[in-house]
Formats: sequence, C-alpha cells, structure tokens
Amino acid sequence: MTTKHLQQPLTVGRVELPHRLAMAPMTRNRAQRDGTPGPLAAAYYGQRASLGMVITEGSQPSGDGQGYPNTPGIYTQAHIDGWRTVADAVHAGGGSLFIQLMHAGRMSHPDNTPHHRPPLAPSAIKANQDMYTADGAKKSALPREMSLEDIRQTIADFRHAAASAIAAGADGVEIHGANGYLLHQFLSPNANHRTDAYGGSVENRSRFIIELATAVADEIGADRVGIRLSPGMPLGGIQEGDGVRDQYRHLVPELAKLNLAFLDVFHVGDDELLREFRAAWPTALLVVRVGRSREELAHDVENGLADVVPLGRWALANPDAAERIFSDAPLNEPDPATFYGGDATGYTDYPALARA
Repeated sequence: MTTKHLQQPLTVGRVELPHRLAMAPMTRNRAQRDGTPGPLAAAYYGQRASLGMVITEGSQPSGDGQGYPNTPGIYTQAHIDGWRTVADAVHAGGGSLFIQLMHAGRMSHPDNTPHHRPPLAPSAIKANQDMYTADGAKKSALPREMSLEDIRQTIADFRHAAASAIAAGADGVEIHGANGYLLHQFLSPNANHRTDAYGGSVENRSRFIIELATAVADEIGADRVGIRLSPGMPLGGIQEGDGVRDQYRHLVPELAKLNLAFLDVFHVGDDELLREFRAAWPTALLVVRVGRSREELAHDVENGLADVVPLGRWALANPDAAERIFSDAPLNEPDPATFYGGDATGYTDYPALARA
C-alpha cells in the first residue's frame, strides 16, 4: 500500500488536518455514572491525538438520549468540565476534537437512563434487540412515540449539546444519524409509521434530521458540524427496504445545502450511491468501509471517493495508528473482551510503537 495520498493535509471546517486519517467514533462505556468523562477518557483520546481528527464516542444530548450504561453526556456543567480535560489533552497532542452527539432512541432500556422513563422513538415499535444493563442483558423496551413537542424538545437538546461541546473546548460536533439510533429510526420505514409531517414519504422521514442539523449549524456554525449516515445498515432492527436509495438521494442533497463541515458515511457496499454522495456533497467526505483491509485503506482517497479515512478498531488498539500506518509498522491486535466497560485494561494500556 502506498500512503502518499493519505499523508496530504486537508482543511475540514475550521480545522487544519495534517493527513487524511482520523479516529472513528467508538462506544467504550467508561464514563462516570452521571455521564461525565473521567481522567481515563482524557488519557485515551489524548494518546490518539496524532490521528489528527478525533471523533469521540456517542454522547447523549439529554437523559432521554442515553442508550447504554456509562456512556458520556454533553448537557450538564459536569459533562462540560469533563470533556474540557479531553479537549485539552487532544489539543496538546496536536489533534482536533469532534464530540459525537448521539440519541439512542428506541435502542435503550429504562434501567440505563437517569430518569428510568420509556425510550423515545418516531413510533411505538420495539427494536427487539438485547440491551446490556447493570443486571445483565434485557430486551429493548417498548418506546413511546414522540409527540411534536418531544420532537421540538429533542432538537433543542441537540442545539444545547452542541453549544456545550464548544464550551468544553471541542472543535466541533458530529451528529449521529446512523447505526440504528434515533435519527436513523426516523429514516427507516419499518421503525417510522408516523402519518404526520415526520413520516410516510422520503421527504417527511427526512424532515427531523434536516431540522435538527439546521438547528445545530445555526447554534455553533455549519463549519463546526458534521453528520454520520449509514445507508442500508441493518443495526438495531432497522430495515430500510428497497427505497433506501430514494431516501438518501433526497436526504444528502438537502443536507448539502447547509454546507456542513463534513459527511461521515458508514459504508456497507453501495458504491453507486457513494459516488452520488461524492458528487452532491460540497465539503469533506469521510468514508468507513466494513471489512476494509490495510492494503485497501487508501483506495477511496486515491479514487476521489473520500477525503478522509476514519479508523475504528485499529485506532482503538494503536495509540500511534497513524505513525504505524505511514511507516508500514505492525499493528497491535484489538482485544474484543475489553471493548465495552472496565478500566484502563484494553483502553489506555495498548503499547505505542516505541514500547511495542
């Protein structure tokens, strides 16, 4: 693999990136019980600052947005203070920090939230997924269909969370519209049975995510905002069906009008649709491919289909992943047993190249 295309600098929104690699968002379940990132989070993200663009794990914009135990929040002063230590650590290492804003929607359980209420969703349809709780695995709960007031409040929660991220010193935010969570649920006809302005047609199913992205961009500036999408991704019981292309052929050009800093695509194989995104999207395009090999890492940048290549498990297991890739050095293997929850083991103790 040649990495010359990956080593070119790039401007994304307000930040200057030293190369075309980035750290993809990955849930780690190591926040304190109130959702505040602790000292280990600052060490973990700070270790990976050389990846340039560090996108954090999903962080709930409200108590209603929490899906799993020990996930971070970004809506209280304590959360802001905790994330500030993370931002300082990443900036000290020369990186830029984007906090991902994630509302789990129906992918939740009352045991995992601070108020223990039923989860919110576009419609009262269960995800039928196993959810990890402090008492072990339980089926995801029956959600409550969001009222128009719930929709307005959730948009306001995202706006507040974005402002809180900037107050914490982050360079921007990524709106999580993918992977089976709330925004993706609105896009999916098997999760969204609404008959009002937020359901039915592709235009109506897109309305919530467009209004939310518009509000966040208005709050902190479009050049500080990215969004993640995953067309055709069957996580969380999502089945987008035969109309998936029509859905995103409407949504992506509408989001493009906002001139956001970047679009982050979790790509599951529709290259024709990805090429359409590239043609429609005016700013940076990030692409994560499922099962991509190290030899294939630069292909999308070389072929003009992506500007940035976020790393998932390789970034998790290699605090110096960029240096290893650019020098063709071996990579640490990730330990799946330590992905979620726990302490420093499998989190901040992966060796850097000098100690490998």
